[in-house]
Amino acid sequence: MSHRPYHHGDLRAALLDGAERALAEQGPDALSLRELARRAGVSHAAPGRHFRGKNHLLDTLALTGFERLDTRLGEAVEEPGDPRSRLLALARVYVGFALDHPALLELMYARKHAPSRPDELTTAVGRLVETVLHPVTEGQEEGSIAPGDPGTIALTVAATLHGLTSYADADSLRELEGHLPAVVDLLMTGLLPR
Repeated sequence: MSHRPYHHGDLRAALLDGAERALAEQGPDALSLRELARRAGVSHAAPGRHFRGKNHLLDTLALTGFERLDTRLGEAVEEPGDPRSRLLALARVYVGFALDHPALLELMYARKHAPSRPDELTTAVGRLVETVLHPVTEGQEEGSIAPGDPGTIALTVAATLHGLTSYADADSLRELEGHLPAVVDLLMTGLLPR
């Protein structure tokens, strides 16, 4: 067997891209570092320079997913406008991410709850929560969102968005996009008659 030298521009990124494609096509159980190495054109040992094993790869994939989602959500909530418009932008980004990356989103939440999750993953989830919290606290400061624990309100927003995406398939998610303004209005006004 001939030895293939390690000459790859950014093997870590290539492996993560390949893992995300394989995840979308076959699910997490089918992921194999050996197969990812073969597809990247490197020796089967080369991924070991970046990942200690399959669980480390899955944790890293979930971490990069949370980082990407947080970046997009952060851009949405920094857009000018009132808290309702920023929450609507946040909702659209979240549903869009779920439409574009359903398998990754499922993995992200599965790894988030894993007992062996790395600290970096917990930190990334915390940053995402802070991003959702931002328009809530701003809205409370200007009086357009009811007083109360902003963490509980942000949790309600995040749980609503995640719940919507987990109940829906791709077709119904596309339909849901049109209903997001009404969903955000309901979050803003609550269930009590006014």
